[in-house]
Amino acid sequence: MNFTAKDVQGLRERTGAGMMDCKKALVETNGDVEKAIDFLREKGLAKAAKKEGRIAAEGLVSDYREGNVAALVEVNCETDFVAKTDRFKDFVKMIAKQVVDANPADLDALMASEINGETVQALQTAAVAEIGEKITIRRFVRMEGAVDTYIHLGGSRGVLVQFAEECDREAMHDVALQIAAASPVCVDVASLPQEFIDHERAVQLATAKEENANSAKPKPDAIIEKMVDGRMQKYYKEVCLEEQQFVKNPDITIKEMLKQKNASKVLAFVRFEKGEGIEKRKDNFAEEIANMTK
Repeated sequence: MNFTAKDVQGLRERTGAGMMDCKKALVETNGDVEKAIDFLREKGLAKAAKKEGRIAAEGLVSDYREGNVAALVEVNCETDFVAKTDRFKDFVKMIAKQVVDANPADLDALMASEINGETVQALQTAAVAEIGEKITIRRFVRMEGAVDTYIHLGGSRGVLVQFAEECDREAMHDVALQIAAASPVCVDVASLPQEFIDHERAVQLATAKEENANSAKPKPDAIIEKMVDGRMQKYYKEVCLEEQQFVKNPDITIKEMLKQKNASKVLAFVRFEKGEGIEKRKDNFAEEIANMTK
């Protein structure tokens, strides 16, 4: 078996499945965690697979907008206490403004760019010395044109969205809010990557076959395929922005809302969630006290 007890526990935290089910899934997939998640989903045992990659570090997501240019940045620190300080907030906002002003090609270019004669790298080092915690400028995005931003709960997540042209400002902001709340993968079905479609269809087909095998009245393959088609339509409504139910009015989709307000089409969007994908340090308080008393 190419996995450890820690892997089993990690899979359990990501899926909500039982320990023995997680162990079996890892055995069946030779320790491949992603395949194990799919295995548990297919068996109907994964209760929380969608929770993977949630907040696992502190810091802020912030934005800055000037005219028709806007930026979204994520800057991380070690504690929530520091993230709430004005000093840290000002630093993050300064970085977002620099992204708008300097238009850096990548993170290295951003760190090398200058603000009042000092590089961003030097300013970050100074902030670390002053605040007393590790600070990391993790990622950023910059867009021009008909753009809008949305920051949720003081920086827990943020959205930058670009439209084909300027239109109803309320509609534009509602779309940004929708993306923050519902976390779509793409704008519409046509822009959904084929690998996403193929992967989800394979999972749904395996799930349907598993259910059919355990049914008292098994269905023919043609019916199974139609069932999968129906589930794929539901999947599109979950991951494609235009197909999602509008959070402010679930009776209509985002596509319908934009049409009602004569708003233009969404071209692109980016959604950052604070600490997404970063493994948060787990402190053992008892062990720490023991080490201090040695």
